[in-house]
Amino acid sequence: MNEVVVDGSALSVEDVVAVARGQARVRLGDDVPARMEASRSVVVKALGSGVPVYGVNTGFGALADTPVGEDDLTTLQGAIVRSHAAATGTPLDDETVRALLLLRARTLAAGYSGVRPQLPARLLELLSLGLLPVIPGKGSVGASGDLAQLAHLAQPLIGEGRLRSSGDPPYGRGAAQVLAEHGLAPLRLAPKEGLSLVNGTEPMQALLAFSVHDASMLAQAADVACALSVEALLGTDRPYDERVQVLRPHPGQLASAANLRALLGGSPLLASHRHSRHAVQDAYCLRCAPQVHGAVRDVLAFARQVVTTELGAVVDNPVIVPDGEVMTTGNFHGEPLAFASDMLAMALAELASISERRVDRMLDPAFSRGLPPFLTPAPGTNSGFMLAQYTAAALVSENKVLAHPASVDTIPTSGKQEDHVSMGWTAARKLRDVVANVRACLAVEICCAAQGVDMRAQVAAPSEPLRAVHALVRSAVPRMDVDREVAEQITVIDTLLPEICRVAAEACPSLM
Repeated sequence: MNEVVVDGSALSVEDVVAVARGQARVRLGDDVPARMEASRSVVVKALGSGVPVYGVNTGFGALADTPVGEDDLTTLQGAIVRSHAAATGTPLDDETVRALLLLRARTLAAGYSGVRPQLPARLLELLSLGLLPVIPGKGSVGASGDLAQLAHLAQPLIGEGRLRSSGDPPYGRGAAQVLAEHGLAPLRLAPKEGLSLVNGTEPMQALLAFSVHDASMLAQAADVACALSVEALLGTDRPYDERVQVLRPHPGQLASAANLRALLGGSPLLASHRHSRHAVQDAYCLRCAPQVHGAVRDVLAFARQVVTTELGAVVDNPVIVPDGEVMTTGNFHGEPLAFASDMLAMALAELASISERRVDRMLDPAFSRGLPPFLTPAPGTNSGFMLAQYTAAALVSENKVLAHPASVDTIPTSGKQEDHVSMGWTAARKLRDVVANVRACLAVEICCAAQGVDMRAQVAAPSEPLRAVHALVRSAVPRMDVDREVAEQITVIDTLLPEICRVAAEACPSLM
């Protein structure tokens, strides 16, 4: 198993996914205590000076001008964790919580927060032991980061809130009890530490990282699905010709067109009708696939750039800069992540939309170029894949609602001290739903396209790469000549999508 070292330096999207999905271990870097000492000593010195330092010896948010006496400094840090743990809704799933433990530890280990090494060490200890804080999923406006979610993440460090481990119910058990069972004593937070635990964009980072990672696979799967549909619909590969594509050289478009050329190259089925009258021009869902799929790829590249930058950023407030000054920042504001999440949701929604149009053409005998209605050999008695298109249509319609940008909204909080917020958490949460919907839509298309290719067998075989994809699909989902449950077929192909991409890439090493 791979190992990710948390030493405050940037993590990659792949690091986050590997840890969150149990594919990598984590440990704290050996030099982290020394790295954190400089900023911690500044906090200790500031306490002795009596000078007001936000969040250290003052209140928070709208209470920033309220001084806190020396006797109450430690109480203040526990109080902020307690009071900010105000989220609601279904708890976050395990992989998201694992990512949060990793990401919050990374931010603190960077050495700009003025906290002790015990904090990132304990976060990673919980991660390694599989003790996951129970974090309700709703209740963040994405302004000072995701305050409520991070407060719930922090509660178990002080023996409060709830933890769940393997076999526990979704809402877990009391953190104090679980910690005691593992021989762990709750931490007593020192000045500045409660504030540093709750300020940050890590929840938004985690969800956007998952979506960027998963969408990369979907971008490739969409090209594979489209190529299979081109074969099933007796389409032409002429619009993907490099001589045409270079006239409009958007990077994503060029990549998608190259994929389609590679996937369809040498196809006997395409060659069998290349010069027929019907192959002069295809519908937009086939002809314009590189332009649509490619535009999605370009937005995905932007979103990856944003989250990659964030995974190496310091998003605490206040921070101690290298010259020792304690500075109030706005680095926790979620706007970059909100924009990226909203843009990616809009782009991915179109990936599903154009896929559904290809499905509809395969099912409609008026447009399928000889395929039977709903891809069933005995229509009437059988409905074939009729309802699969309903499912795709429903998901496409739902995506239109989910693609409405959350980041155009704002609402003032904290007595209007925090008077402009990003709604980035909402944007990142609904993006995950869009990703799941797109994945299901592509599964529907591949189910239908594989059936269509079966029905062209008497004409000719598809390209070699698509024969490999088709064989993999048929190894998991038999051809449907007589009606059977369609939901199971969609689910199997949905689960199989990464393997479909792998098989296609083995047959087409140039696949992007």
